[in-house]
Amino acid sequence: MEETVNRQLPVAEFERLAAASDQLSNNMDTALLGLVGEVGSLVSALKKKRRDTDGFLGYHDAVLEEFGDVLWYVSAVARRGGTSLSDAVAREINTAQNATKATLGELAPSLEDGFHESAFERALLELAGEAGDLAKRFVGSAYLDNVDALRGDLVKFLRPLGRAATAAEVSLDEAGWKNIAKTQGRWPTERKFPPLFDEGLHVDEQLPRLLRVEIYEREVNGKKFVFQKSGGILLGDRLTDNHLPEDDYRFHDVFHLAYAAVLGWSPTTRALLKIKRKSLPKIDENEDGARASLIEEGLATWIFETAKRHQFFANTPQLGLDLLKAVKNFVRGYEAEQLPLWLWERGILQGYAVFRELQVYRRGIVTVDLNRREVRFERWPEEP
Repeated sequence: MEETVNRQLPVAEFERLAAASDQLSNNMDTALLGLVGEVGSLVSALKKKRRDTDGFLGYHDAVLEEFGDVLWYVSAVARRGGTSLSDAVAREINTAQNATKATLGELAPSLEDGFHESAFERALLELAGEAGDLAKRFVGSAYLDNVDALRGDLVKFLRPLGRAATAAEVSLDEAGWKNIAKTQGRWPTERKFPPLFDEGLHVDEQLPRLLRVEIYEREVNGKKFVFQKSGGILLGDRLTDNHLPEDDYRFHDVFHLAYAAVLGWSPTTRALLKIKRKSLPKIDENEDGARASLIEEGLATWIFETAKRHQFFANTPQLGLDLLKAVKNFVRGYEAEQLPLWLWERGILQGYAVFRELQVYRRGIVTVDLNRREVRFERWPEEP
């Protein structure tokens, strides 16, 4: 998505895109719970800033994201109540123009004296109170067949939201655009694979579009190791878990193969296959180099510790947004940061599906298919 810092965002456009990514139930209570929770997260960000001062890194980015999430949930509440955020915004800014022309940025009053933390705090406390009132009045059936009541309370909610954004020097237009980029990356209206990073390069510098890798466990001198082989050639070192108690991390190279197959990204796999992009010196050094491989290894290890607590995602049809956002932060500054969240989810879950098969059978053939953007497991042929 193009640069959003100074780009206006019509409220109607924000609502249209937010609705496209709305995976909540149709009940307003779920949307209200989300709204109250996001206001709480906004308050929490200020609390952490005061507690940790400069130790709270990324404060502005965190606040910007929370404002965007609040806007998303306000839109969800309005939609379920039979009204719209556009109408509420138009009423709040008293615009005589068509409601569809109002922008999110118009909610925030002009900044005169720079950032005032006390003003931010007061506005947030008022915002929290308005969120509580919305929830209380919903429980009391105040909005049952009464759209005007809900619309009026949403207008009251938007006032401290705008003042808080002004005090925090946050652009609500930018917050909205970033929220749309995040939600579209997680729940896109159309799941279209992005181009492979090595597309157009010589085949010698491309990840193989179709690769079969034998992965098997074998005992050597009384100790079990996992080996990888492709085309009769061993790939990399033999592996153990390097962990007590044992947890089968010895099969973890399948995650790198899954990243290669689904994401088209895996510095580790490139190193194993000796197919770095040497014709592009900066890419070779920075994207295919040792540091990038360490990032990938660290990411695989970190996800593994989470997966262990959830039966290696055996009963997890989709991953939480927080985990996927953390993955994106892990690869920040590398080409993999460009990949959408839904594709990361696909790669991670497919990798763990193959990993669980290897846990059971202890050997198998893994097909890395970049043409179909998938990784597959095949049982080892039975010996005659």
